This record gives sequence, C-alpha cells and structure tokens, in this order.
Amino acid sequence: MPHRTIRARRLAFASAGVTSLALLATACGGSGGGTSAAPKDFTYLSVTENTTTRTALTTLSKGSCKAEDDALPLKVETVPQAQLDQKLQLLGGQNALPAMFAAGNAPALTKQLDKSGKIAEVELELEKSGGLDQLEPAAVSTIKALYGGKLMALPYEYNIEGIFYNKKLFQENGITVPGTWDELQAAADKLNAKGIQPFSASGAQGWPLTRLISGYLYRSLGPDALDKVDAGTAKLTDPEYVKAAEEVAALGKKGYFGKGVGSIDYDTAMNQFLTGKSGMFYMGSWALANIADPEQNEVGAENVGFMPFPTVKGGKGSIDQYPSNIGLAVTLGSQHIDDKTGAWLGCIAKNYGSTVLKDHGTISGFKVNTPVKDANEVTTTVRETISSSRQNVLWFEALFSTKATTISNTNAPGLVNGSVSPQQFMETVQAALGSQ
Repeated sequence: MPHRTIRARRLAFASAGVTSLALLATACGGSGGGTSAAPKDFTYLSVTENTTTRTALTTLSKGSCKAEDDALPLKVETVPQAQLDQKLQLLGGQNALPAMFAAGNAPALTKQLDKSGKIAEVELELEKSGGLDQLEPAAVSTIKALYGGKLMALPYEYNIEGIFYNKKLFQENGITVPGTWDELQAAADKLNAKGIQPFSASGAQGWPLTRLISGYLYRSLGPDALDKVDAGTAKLTDPEYVKAAEEVAALGKKGYFGKGVGSIDYDTAMNQFLTGKSGMFYMGSWALANIADPEQNEVGAENVGFMPFPTVKGGKGSIDQYPSNIGLAVTLGSQHIDDKTGAWLGCIAKNYGSTVLKDHGTISGFKVNTPVKDANEVTTTVRETISSSRQNVLWFEALFSTKATTISNTNAPGLVNGSVSPQQFMETVQAALGSQ
C-alpha cells in the first residue's frame, strides 16, 4: 500500500475524537423520512482516505462472498473523513443510515446513535450469522472498552501498540531487549552515548508522546488507570499520575527524542527509524506495512523487532496488556438488518481476516482462517501477540473529550522540550476534562 495512504489512515484514527458533536442531539431526534423496506443493496459508507477496507470487501464480493453479493450487491459510497460526523448526523436524522458505515470520529457519536436506536445489535447479529467466534478476543476487549461494554463495531482494522526497535543497533551496542522501565532508560543511555538518537517520535502530532505517558500509567497503576480518570475517581493531577508525565519529560530533557521534536511530523519520525537514525520507535502495528516496504525501510525488515511497553518496578500493570485500537470503527445500521445482510456479515467474519492480510499486509481483528505467509518475522511476532492477548488497554486520550484531546496533543511537545512542566501539562489537560 502506498505510504501516503498508510499515513492518511494512521492520522485518521490517531486523531479520532476531534470532531464536534454539537448538532447530534437534534439530528438524531427526528423521525425523518427514511424507510424500513428491505434493502436492495448492501451499502457501505466508507471514508475516502481508507481504501483498504472497501477494496478488500470488493474482493470478497467477487470471490468468497459472491453468493451473498448476488443476493444483495455490495454498494460502496465514500465521504471525506472531515465530513463524516456531519454526514452521519444528517443520515441519522433522516432514518437513512446505510447497512454498514464508518462510525463517527469519536466513540461518543456512535454511542449517541445507539441510544437513538440507529445502531444494530452487532454482537447479536454476529452470533446469528455464525461470525461471533471469528473475532479475536483481544479485538472484542478493545471494542467493548471503547463503547461502554458493548460490541458496537466491527474490527476491520486492529492494531496493538508497542516499541519497534533496531535489532542491529541493539546487538552492536550490547543491548538486550528491555523488560523494565529502568532497562529501557539504560538502553537509551547506551544508544545516546554512541551518538544514536534513542527514540523517534512525532511532536507535531503529539499523540506519539502522550502514548508514552499512558503506557507508564498502565504499567504503574494498572489497566484501569485512565478509566478512573474518566469516572472521576482519580485526576491527572494526582501525584502518581503526574509521575508518568515526569518520566516522559525526563527522556526529553536528556535529548532522547532528538532536536526539534515539536516540529517532527509522522512521516519524518517513521523515516528516522527506518533509515537507522534512531534505535526505538513507539508505534502501532499499522507500521508493519512501512516496515515491509524496502523502499522505505533501509535497515531491513529482518532488523526490526517488536517489544511491549516495559514494566514499572512495583507497578500493578502487566507487560502483556497492550494498548490497542480498531482504527476508524465500522458499525451496522439497525434499519437494514435482515437475512441477506446477516449472510454478508457471516461471510465477512469468516473471510475478511485472511483476505486483508494476504492482499494488503494488514492485520484485522478477524481470525485468519486461510493460511497466509507473513511478510517478515516482526509481522509474525505481532500476529502471535494479538492472538495470545486477552486483555487490552486504550490510549491516553481515548476517553477524553474533544477539547481535552486537542489540548493534550498540542501541549505534548512542550512537555518533552521543557517549556511545559509535567505538573502544568497534567493540570491543563485535567482542566479541559473538567470543563466538558
């Protein structure tokens, strides 16, 4: 897949939650002029930026799901992601949501549509179609964490996050794979002493830095650390939360993210790692496509490893609890559920995982039922990790308001360059949470 497309997809779900929901209440409240007649097409509303899912579904419509397509033809429509929420609000108000559609940029939009009766009972429909057991347990855990305990979306994408590292640089400098935060710092010290930038990160996006804060929180305080903030039983300004920001800020103070991290964009950070200019890169498994591309990856896929975020001494979290996401979620409209759409759903559940991995090198939350040879060893490592994982956690801003998400991302560069103290950073984000 072209790098530009990969970047667009990554930025799409990295920034999920930045769209206003102000019009939603009125948009979903009206009876509208929609119809409940049996659908003539299996309509899928996709965002323009994500070509992978619709291409894979088109492939299925001509192959494994041809019978389902003959009975109910796949029809793909697109909308720019920036216009998605407005489009869904409009269609929801008209009772005209399609059979399947890219969910809102924030989980809150999908939850509101569900309260208005616009979203199908996805878990029930998967069970009826025989597809429920085709979802990876880790993907189910992630979806339910995002949507208040409900399986409200389909995992057309599934990404876990961790630290990619340059195996050659580690070996040349006598570094073993860190298992603890102290060992990670020691590894960074060794790389820096040899003139190698320890970490690549995009300060321009912000979230690659705040992911390190949530990683530390999950390992030190446990997997419910940010759930407690969301519930109001803890605050980001509590000392044990500020401690996480302090640890990440300390890495920045040592210069371990390189010069001018605040102006480094996603592509540049990726390039730094893939050209051997840095030893480690916190990122999600979507980066596997970049790693497998020899035009981008000058260090060679064979020299890239993947490790979980390390443990924190005395912490309550476990090293096998991986931050994860499902990209821009896809859900089902309640209005168009019938036997034909159910047949499509069952066929997708059984065949999508193999198709998207084989044709696009992309990992989904559906099981791979047809053997597919991985592009490289690190892809195998990630797939095995996903299959064996049973509990996953979210990212720093996953449960934040729109305002708090924006403030968190824009202030992250200041945290690591020293212009914003850890206490100030957490106070600023907490204040935004308190004003929602």
